[in-house]
Amino acid sequence: MSDATPETIRQALSTVEDPAIGRSIVAGRQVGEIRVGDSIRVEVALISPGYPLKGTLETRIREALEPFAKPIQIEWKLAVPRKPPRQDLDRLPTVKNVIAVGAGKGGVGKSTAAVNIAMALSRLGASVGLLDADIYGPSVPKMMGPPSRPCDKSVSGERIIPALHRGLPVMSVDFFVETGRAVIWRGPMIHKLLQQFLEDVDWGELDYLIIDLPPGTGDAQLSLGQLLPITGGVIVTTPQEVALLDVRKAVDMFAKLEVPLLGLIENMSHYRCPSCGHVDHIFSSGGGKRLAQELSIELLGQLPIDNSVSAGGETGNPVVNAVPDGEHAKIFLDTAANIALAAAKLHATGPKRSSLLRTV
Repeated sequence: MSDATPETIRQALSTVEDPAIGRSIVAGRQVGEIRVGDSIRVEVALISPGYPLKGTLETRIREALEPFAKPIQIEWKLAVPRKPPRQDLDRLPTVKNVIAVGAGKGGVGKSTAAVNIAMALSRLGASVGLLDADIYGPSVPKMMGPPSRPCDKSVSGERIIPALHRGLPVMSVDFFVETGRAVIWRGPMIHKLLQQFLEDVDWGELDYLIIDLPPGTGDAQLSLGQLLPITGGVIVTTPQEVALLDVRKAVDMFAKLEVPLLGLIENMSHYRCPSCGHVDHIFSSGGGKRLAQELSIELLGQLPIDNSVSAGGETGNPVVNAVPDGEHAKIFLDTAANIALAAAKLHATGPKRSSLLRTV
């Protein structure tokens, strides 16, 4: 075996494939600085926060470097990829991924999922923003609690500064209307507002902008599909057949808008009794899994019914933040990691990723 130098180590790593995308981590520019001394230190970038296949990738790296007979230290970084859109559609040049969370009908917990997914991605090390696109029934500000910084214009008056909730920039029509007042707007007004939220808001550098869509297939969805290329859509449903019928319409909507579907989240999947541990499928069982198989899409997560989740939305403290080490926070973290990985896979064959690395 040749001596351990940065060049020979990089050559050895060129045979290592990222298990998620089947591409060499050297060709994919995932290998950063290499330092050789008494041990081998290698910087390796993960393509998504909470990368589910990290263990497999680490095993492959260690096997490739084993012949050098030196201790191996891997310094993991995060480099979320971005595939630049057409220049005329690049309204969010500082945002790498736009994830739209939708539902075929109301009442399935879509906003709860969107808020907790955003919080989970942030906990996993990503920079995240949250856009409440439900113009008629905005709920994100309530679910996120009082802002540490209210929404306001910048000093120059040219850019809107989003509110800051629990470290996340948040925009909602709720910041611009009097409490309790109904928003009664036609489609063109909704389009104009959403365009302003995209073009005139100083979102900053974001790995992910999570958009909480209104339920159904209406004006907001159509406007967003026309205004910018959405990286991918996520659909939230409950297990019963009535809800699944509407999911098919949401799937068709994303297809017509040419938005890739990242997968399906089954909310209210089951209820576990806190006293005896008995599991009850209140809203039927297995519907989300069957539909995911039927549509050949990924089942990203199954979220149980629990008071702590609903209480988080009511009190403005999402369960991912309120009970960070609890079972339900872990489910949201795993679901968010699956969403991020699905988005990264879409970029696997695109232009080179950003070289900016952050320790994770």
